[in-house]
Amino acid sequence: MDLGLKGKVALVTGAGSQVGFGKAISLTLAREGCDIIASDIDFEGAKKTAAEVEALGCKALAVKADVTKKGDGREMVRQALAKFGKIDILVNNAGAILGGGPFLEQDEALWDKELGLNLKGCMLCSQAVLPSMIERKYGRIVNIASDTAKMVWPMVSMYSIAKTGIYKFTRDLARTVVGDGINVNCVSPGWSMDTNFAKVPDKKAAEAQFLKETPIGRGTTPQDIANAVAFFASDVSSDIVGQILSISGGSSFQ
Repeated sequence: MDLGLKGKVALVTGAGSQVGFGKAISLTLAREGCDIIASDIDFEGAKKTAAEVEALGCKALAVKADVTKKGDGREMVRQALAKFGKIDILVNNAGAILGGGPFLEQDEALWDKELGLNLKGCMLCSQAVLPSMIERKYGRIVNIASDTAKMVWPMVSMYSIAKTGIYKFTRDLARTVVGDGINVNCVSPGWSMDTNFAKVPDKKAAEAQFLKETPIGRGTTPQDIANAVAFFASDVSSDIVGQILSISGGSSFQ
């Protein structure tokens, strides 16, 4: 199926990690014909992703941006519009599990940082991109949440709560801008051995713990997520608005 993405311009936040969803999303969209703005606080990583996009024959721009800072978001969009003249697609992918531990020991500053990166950053980037989309009466915004939003994991509650907020944010924003020709949807990944547990000391133990409740018997891959994002980013999904798509191998049926 031709997704009709050739000639579109996509801004992907959190595209710098070389094992993360953002890189896979960027390359998948590029293979479909999109030019890419690869944004990350890790500028060297963003440049590597941009170089791989260019190797696929598409244009790319690497931008250093902290999504928790309003000024960085605006500058990111300014650079993107200066180079490409438009942004058709925004993928709010930047996020991370920054901490956890017993609730009574959780730090207020870490809560602020976790919510800022995983929830407020999504809002700030959307605010920065939307004016140009509204002017053109066209846009696609895809937010990346997590199926931990459907679970109870007290030891990482900050992350889970932020991702629950992404669910609600997606629906509210979708209702707000659908009349301007902009569709907003959300992809909610399950456990990924490639990203969530890339740096754990004992990856096999993590797999044994988290994959035993995953019916498909494997972790969610960056490519799984990238495929879903490409679908939501395309006009093939034009009648889908404000939806949360769980890509989790059946670990959370809903």
